Formats: sequence, structure tokens, C-alpha cells
Amino acid sequence: MDQEKIYSEYYPKVLRYVRSKISRYDEAEDLAQNVFVKVFQKWDTFDETKASISTWIYTITHNTVCNYYKSMSYRQTEELPEQVADEITPDFTEEIVQKDMQGRLADALSTMPQEKRDLIILYYYGGVTLKDIAVKMNRPYGQIKRLHEKVLKELSLALG
Repeated sequence: MDQEKIYSEYYPKVLRYVRSKISRYDEAEDLAQNVFVKVFQKWDTFDETKASISTWIYTITHNTVCNYYKSMSYRQTEELPEQVADEITPDFTEEIVQKDMQGRLADALSTMPQEKRDLIILYYYGGVTLKDIAVKMNRPYGQIKRLHEKVLKELSLALG
């Protein structure tokens, strides 16, 4: 994806997010522009195996807004809004990556046959044991156990 396309697709979303955190429109525009300066300066560090481009851009956007509020010159004139302060956690980036991984998992599951999807959903999201899944699917426990291992390997390969 080229820079012009990235900018045209993500700038409105970035500006909308920044505007929800910064009251002055001119400052929000400046910060949104700064986000894309950072995106294009750091483009060679982007790793699509770790996060989607939208997650990466959103993380840069969030950090830019947080840094704006943390700066000494801004702190003298206005306090950190509660909604931004609540979002600043050491695990914020990890949360974003986790959400991205969940999306990638859902995409990988959607390409699998129904039986494999059911197995993963029942076991990991429904809390159903492999023995109970075997009964529900009218299959031997050993077969379900091997299928479970096979599906995990397939998902591991699909998610990188």
C-alpha cells in the first residue's frame, strides 16, 4: 500500500480520534498530521505479522495524543482529560495487539470447515471439555483429541 493511499484511508479516522481527545481543532489537525509524519518515518519498522496496519497507526495515534498531554508546555495550560488518563496504561499496546490477534483468529477460523470451528469454539469459548465435545459430535474421544491438536497446528501456521 502506498503512502498516499494510507493517508487518504486513515487520516479521517485518525483526525476523528484525535478530535475526540483534543478540544481545539487546529491542535487536533496538527497532531493528526504529526501521526502521519511518524507513520511514514517509521514505515520500515512496521511488521504486519505483529499487527495490522490499522492497529499500528492507531497505536501511534494514541501515543501521540498521550505525549501531547504529557508535555510540560501543555500541562501548564490544561489538565489531562480523564478519558485519556484512563487509557494510558503500560499494557495499552499489548491490548491493541491482542484485539488484532483475535480478529486474525476469527478470520482463520472462518476459513475452516464447520467441525473444526465448532471444536475450537466449544473448547476455548464455551468451556466444554474434549470428552464432552466427543459426545456432542458422536466421535471417539481420541479422534477429537487428535483433531484438536491438528486444528491448533493449522491455526498456528495461519497466524504466523
